[in-house]
Amino acid sequence: MEPAATAVQHRLLAILAADAVGYSRLMSQDDVGTLRALEAARTLFRQAAQEHGGRVVDTAGDSVVAAFDTATGAVQAAAQVQARVATGPEPMAFRVGIHLGDVIVQPDGTLYGEGVNVAARLQALADTGGILVSEAVRAAVRPEIAARLADRGEHAMKNIERPVRAFALDGAPAPATAAFSVAREVQGFGGRPALAVLPFDNLSNDPEQAHLADGIAEDLLTRLALARWLPVIARNSSFAYRGGNVDLKKAGAELGARYLLEGSVRKSGERVRITAQLIDASTAHHIWAQRYDRVLTDIFDVQDEIVEAIQSALEPAVDAAEIVRVRGRPPGDLGAWELYHQALWHLGRLEPEAFEQAIALFLQAAEQDPSFAAPVAMAADARYFSAALGWRPTAEAFPEALRLSREALQRDPEHPTALTTAAAAAAVTGKHASARELGEKAVTVNPSNALGHYVLGWIEMLQGEPAAAVREVETALRLSPNDPFAPMMLGTLSGAHYMNGDPAAARDVARLAIERSPDYALHYRSLANACGMLGREEEGRAALARFRELAPHHDEALSRNTMPFVNPMDFERFMEGVRRLGWDAPVKP
Repeated sequence: MEPAATAVQHRLLAILAADAVGYSRLMSQDDVGTLRALEAARTLFRQAAQEHGGRVVDTAGDSVVAAFDTATGAVQAAAQVQARVATGPEPMAFRVGIHLGDVIVQPDGTLYGEGVNVAARLQALADTGGILVSEAVRAAVRPEIAARLADRGEHAMKNIERPVRAFALDGAPAPATAAFSVAREVQGFGGRPALAVLPFDNLSNDPEQAHLADGIAEDLLTRLALARWLPVIARNSSFAYRGGNVDLKKAGAELGARYLLEGSVRKSGERVRITAQLIDASTAHHIWAQRYDRVLTDIFDVQDEIVEAIQSALEPAVDAAEIVRVRGRPPGDLGAWELYHQALWHLGRLEPEAFEQAIALFLQAAEQDPSFAAPVAMAADARYFSAALGWRPTAEAFPEALRLSREALQRDPEHPTALTTAAAAAAVTGKHASARELGEKAVTVNPSNALGHYVLGWIEMLQGEPAAAVREVETALRLSPNDPFAPMMLGTLSGAHYMNGDPAAARDVARLAIERSPDYALHYRSLANACGMLGREEEGRAALARFRELAPHHDEALSRNTMPFVNPMDFERFMEGVRRLGWDAPVKP
């Protein structure tokens, strides 16, 4: 064995590379003074790195390399050093480059990899006394720093596969105009990225059909703005990009919008085809697209239907893109919106430790933005499910979930996720009428609220309406097929079919659920329950054994607490299938 090899790590770090300007010339003029100035500068680098969450890892020759947990820390440290080193008793000029990327950390602390190489290449391109950062750094730093970064264009770099876009840090404080710069986050949205709806193109032969294209785009803009989900750029600005080929990267930069929604309308006779695409403006890549074909009987009905369908699809698409964007980034670099999406990624891992990480990140996001209700609500949901999955005692988890759900409602009494969480908390605490009222309000406020439809369906099943529950949970899955809560949705759908007297459908859904999430324990109970009613004893017992293997402490008492049916006899029916297979007294720890 080679123990040293196991200590090598891959990490995402912000790398600062600095180099003294004109060092050889200075040494030829005054070697003693130059070495003294260099050592003084290195001391400043070490002090600044320590203050901003980093460490100096190399000082070969006249260079300095430091590693930081956050991009913001690296830029702040570099700015601090540049301000002091040029005005100290023994001034010396440096060029600094900073990049956020993957590096290999050797056991002795030495760093290798593209992250180090790009920082070094940026340093060589920087002005004397200047700081040049990569696009990855610009995306990760706080808004007040991003407002001070000037685009220096893309640069081809030796041994780096793709060109790197560089940004120079302005040493002066942010000017007054930065307060309304498009690089600044929109106030009141907790750092959430902006979305712009561009005019939809009229591809029909009839120019008069332009009103249909405009009507759809305007309705979408209005509905998205009213949903208060993301800041939406005003029509007067986004509709200025009408006609011709739009440079999507440029439009996004000029509007300060990370996401652009564009589309087209083509009418032929009584038929109309409407397409919509969601674009990440930073890359000009499409992250979602859909086509809708309709018969144009009533123009307003069709327009309403299409607008609702597009609106329903956008939120899951943006959430998925945001989760990918922030996954693996250090939490210290993230704002409230980004912390929220990193927490959603952890939630989707369906592991006890991941749920705890998710809850911690949700609460961190909530602390950063006291008006942001969604992370508090999702923390409540995560805490409830940690009990339902047997990871936390219900006596501990349920009161915490109830407290968090109330806090979410206090932050925003009309927020769909806060209403949804409050509905679930009411159900598990026996407040059935309140649970139904809150659940129905959650999907009335936002009909595209997938989590709301799911929880309402679960409540309907508990209240003896399994057919209605099936419809609601199917709607939830249609709205958000890749939702972090999709495993729970499928489990509830299987249970609703079972309670509706259709164990065959319950088995089909459970098998699909296991195929998608093979380590989610409750799917095996759903499959066992259905098989017990169908007389498929061998399949059912195998499923029950797997359930007990994955959730050894999940007993009937926990099932009763987490499935609080209004009618006690419904719980007995709910357990009948697994009891036929040998489910007995509570399993002892």
